[in-house]
Amino acid sequence: MSFLQYLKDTRGELHHVAWPTRVQTIVYTALVITLSVVVSLYLGVFDYLFTTGLSKGLEYLPQDESSLQVSTTSSPIEIKEIETSTEE
Repeated sequence: MSFLQYLKDTRGELHHVAWPTRVQTIVYTALVITLSVVVSLYLGVFDYLFTTGLSKGLEYLPQDESSLQVSTTSSPIEIKEIETSTEE
């Protein structure tokens, strides 16, 4: 079967497709947009609630203050010389 025959068959099949009317296309488009906005708001609200709840819940956990704060008053680390011998 040649490529031109394939294109003719495809075009013939497209005549059998039940295309939506203009009104159906507008209604379906509005429905998709509306549902997309509703789902995004729904997910946004739950994301906000879970994020807020988690951050509030973490405030009640015990915290080890020594691991949270960096001491600025500590002295720098001293490196001592190591004696080495070259004798065997």
